[in-house]
Amino acid sequence: MSGSGSRQVLAFDFGTRRIGVAVGHELVARATALAPLPARDGIPDWNAVSKLIEEWGPDLFVVGLPLNMDGSESEMSTRARKFGKRLYGRYGKPCEMVDERGSTREAKAIAREAGHRGNYRDDGVDGLAAQLILEGWFAQREGLPGREAYR
Repeated sequence: MSGSGSRQVLAFDFGTRRIGVAVGHELVARATALAPLPARDGIPDWNAVSKLIEEWGPDLFVVGLPLNMDGSESEMSTRARKFGKRLYGRYGKPCEMVDERGSTREAKAIAREAGHRGNYRDDGVDGLAAQLILEGWFAQREGLPGREAYR
């Protein structure tokens, strides 16, 4: 793995039908939304995930952890953790879980402000949510609490 501050990172916004994806680099602390991955009951096409890994060469994964607004766990939290563990197990790269509360709501608001009216999924909200998760991770990576890692 590259030294801290120079890692390429892939972020995921876990969902049961779609998994949002974003890529970014720690050095510039910016993220870019990518096309979402289709999923069946939360299981992605692992061949498509492998293609993303080959294309972007990440050093680290970040997965949004969908906690309830009071900070408690939900079924989706458990499923997102399982997805993160599978990423680590399949690709051998560290995976950090990060609180994603409000990211989808914020992504929908951004899409509305940009004039997207209709189906948010078609308007790329999944990728935008992953981008917001990754940008939040960049903002808090300097030792702030709230991260959990699989290494």
